Amino acid sequence: MKHRIIVLGAGYTGAVAAGRLAKRLRAEDVTLTLVNAEPDFVERVRMHQLAAGQDLEPRPFDEMFADTGVELRIAKVTGVDADRRTVTVTDANGTEELTYDSLVYALGSTWNTQGVPGTAEHAHELAGRPGALRLRERLAGLEAGQPVVVVGGGLTGLEAAAEIAEARPDLDVALAARGGLGDQLSPKGRRHLRKVFGRLGITVHGHTAVTGVEAGHVTTADGTPLPAAVTVWTAGFAAHPIAQATSLETTDAGRIVVDGTMRSVSHPDVYAIGDAALVAGPGGKPLRMSCASGIPTAWQAADSLAARLTGGKLPNTSLRYFNQCISLGRREGLIQYVTADDRPVRAALTGRMAAVYKELVCKGAAWGVANPTLGIPTRRRRVVQEPARLSPAVGEAA
Repeated sequence: MKHRIIVLGAGYTGAVAAGRLAKRLRAEDVTLTLVNAEPDFVERVRMHQLAAGQDLEPRPFDEMFADTGVELRIAKVTGVDADRRTVTVTDANGTEELTYDSLVYALGSTWNTQGVPGTAEHAHELAGRPGALRLRERLAGLEAGQPVVVVGGGLTGLEAAAEIAEARPDLDVALAARGGLGDQLSPKGRRHLRKVFGRLGITVHGHTAVTGVEAGHVTTADGTPLPAAVTVWTAGFAAHPIAQATSLETTDAGRIVVDGTMRSVSHPDVYAIGDAALVAGPGGKPLRMSCASGIPTAWQAADSLAARLTGGKLPNTSLRYFNQCISLGRREGLIQYVTADDRPVRAALTGRMAAVYKELVCKGAAWGVANPTLGIPTRRRRVVQEPARLSPAVGEAA
């Protein structure tokens, strides 16, 4: 029988991993199934643009993976049994159980309400396309002068606040952050961020914790209400809950614990990538949930799995950061250069050139997903199918 590989999730990491595996392995040796709830690719790093009223280029998976050997299954993943090596999926035709020999878990993350009362009922999120479209509709219905509060001072919050303020200068946009504006940036980066926010008319409530969300306002830790016809919640992400319901070893936050090859430490036939995995970066510091972290983990997992199946050499690539790319509307950007473990250095690129740089990064990431089997130098090797003939390096479950 062919070796059955199932990839769960077709965001940046899952789609890249599936395409890379298709490049490295022969279709006559493996079956490669990619399961995703939506039929086309979602550029998650552009959800703030979608919410602000911009239209994004459609990227159907059936075109992206045509003639690659990747079998698409449009269905929602409802369960994983890591001991029985099965995945339960549900689509319009009902529920089905799929069996795998190797699993790549790339279900990513959802928004994190942080347990703040009223958030789930009254706030909007940008963790996926459905949420971004709901926010888009809500913003389009706002009259001039109405207040919008973006909660969260991370990269998603900064981008959302700037995008909304630029697209709708008639709205009263504010940002509420637990720390100071741009605390994670260099002095140069912070200065530029303050300059752009000032020009866009964004009110900043720094060192402000939001403790409650109501239909017309948010409440801060000191009891002060901030008017909010719309609240946009960007205070972090949470791992997809399915992994924590399995026997896989996970953190308290539900991220799958993996080794340096993205292989589960408890189930060697499972690889976890992107936001779903707890991945150690330089100095043992966990990689943050981001596209910048996720795509390299997809490369690592695909190359590791292919190497184990073919008896090849395991990759030994260090996962590190180079910069943080922040769009501040369509005309401004900020590229903060960082150390390998994501600490800001003095250098930063700002202004129009930074906006162009960020756009190229986004287009490059989307191109890599849309052309999953192109541009990967590799030597295609045949999978050894008979268990008795596996080399010692491939003797364990791949």
